[in-house]
Amino acid sequence: MVALIVGAVFIAFAIFACFPPLGWWVEVLAFLKGSIPVIALFIGLIAVFIGIADLKDRAEAKKEEAEDKKKEAEAGKKA
Repeated sequence: MVALIVGAVFIAFAIFACFPPLGWWVEVLAFLKGSIPVIALFIGLIAVFIGIADLKDRAEAKKEEAEDKKKEAEAGKKA
């Protein structure tokens, strides 16, 4: 419950800070503009890591499938 109240207070302050009494909108906008390349970099890195992990998973799945086929073939020869 405390976290909910604290969260609401911080959201209210963030909204209030962008209006004329404090007038931080220009600074907030500059921060957002400056953070876009950094956020794009992090999203790109995460996408690359996910892609690499996916390739590794596919290769491992192919190896396991080949091993299963080999075991089935050996079991068929024994029977």
